Amino acid sequence: MTDSQPSYGEGTRAVHTPHPPAFEQEPLGLPVYRTASFAFSSANEFAEVLGGRAPGYSYSRVDNPTADAFATAVAALEGHGVDDDIVGQPFASGMAAISSAVMAHVGAGDHVVCAAAVYGGTWSLLANVLSRFGVTASFVEGNDPADYRAAVTDRTRLVWVETIANPTLAVADLPELAAVAHEAGALLGVDSTFATPVLCRPLEHGADMVMHSATKYLGGHGDVTGGVVVGRRDVIDPVRHLRIDLGGALSPDDAFLLHRGVSTLPLRVSRHSASAMVLAEALATHPAVARVHYPGLSSHRDHPLATKIFDAGRFGGMVSVDPHGDRDAGILLCDRLRLGMPASSLGGTRTIVSHVASTTHRQLADTDLARAGIAPSTVRISVGLEDPGDLVADFAQALDGLR
Repeated sequence: MTDSQPSYGEGTRAVHTPHPPAFEQEPLGLPVYRTASFAFSSANEFAEVLGGRAPGYSYSRVDNPTADAFATAVAALEGHGVDDDIVGQPFASGMAAISSAVMAHVGAGDHVVCAAAVYGGTWSLLANVLSRFGVTASFVEGNDPADYRAAVTDRTRLVWVETIANPTLAVADLPELAAVAHEAGALLGVDSTFATPVLCRPLEHGADMVMHSATKYLGGHGDVTGGVVVGRRDVIDPVRHLRIDLGGALSPDDAFLLHRGVSTLPLRVSRHSASAMVLAEALATHPAVARVHYPGLSSHRDHPLATKIFDAGRFGGMVSVDPHGDRDAGILLCDRLRLGMPASSLGGTRTIVSHVASTTHRQLADTDLARAGIAPSTVRISVGLEDPGDLVADFAQALDGLR
């Protein structure tokens, strides 16, 4: 301490410690900015940054460098081959991302056209939550773009689909659906959680914004929750403002884990896809199985479309199977597995299963399940990174017990 510096008390010295050293080298690991607030050199700079008139960070609910790095990474993957300025916004969960993406572009009196075979949380957001605030929704059965066109009204502002539907594994005809939305002056929003940018990049096919529950494949290890929405800046800026107002901020520690997961995403999805194909082919030959849903199978209705819009040789790590019987048959299949574990979420290293009607789509009545093409016995399988032969044997012994 020089003579010109004041002699502070110990409490002040403990709070105002020296700044960390500055250095020129780039860290290979993403720094974690575990801070709620950022300091400024002046009150005017504070006002300019917080007001969006100058670049920088003020408060981590607004923006955080680690969270931004994750969202930017996903935007770079999804924006490959797209000429527009593609940006991303990070969220604390997939549902926070979905709700902000939808609510940023619809309001009271507006209409949404949505696939009937959609994640239960999305269905509930539209049917049970936004309906209370004057937003109406039409749920389209099947996968024919003509049915979406027929559902459009002069109040339609958004068409929402999933690249690969949860849990029917139907594949959305993204180019045709983009045309339907844009003819109506609406946006096409796509939940591409099951596909990831490794399989398909909806922006290349005309989508306006793409959402991922990053908890799943982007994180990849079942140890973090998060979400992200990417698209053109004019589409995503309202999503950012709503994220700030609603408070669905992604924590810097979670952002670090998600960013780390992105670096191994192509390797993992390739392995998931290869193993899922092996398992789907084996399940399709078992006498206790009524139907297997997997777009990689030539018997799948949307196999030609998947071959057209997916990257060659990859059809994803999700498989759904309908054992013969009712709800009890699906529940028993889950309970008899030794490697496949009943659990929430998907896209991790372990194979996990869920009886759809009683878990992920529990919000839907039997009539709604039937409209979405979901059988009472349907079991959704997130194929992990185990040896595929071991998975085939595990499902075979479980299915043998159903006969």
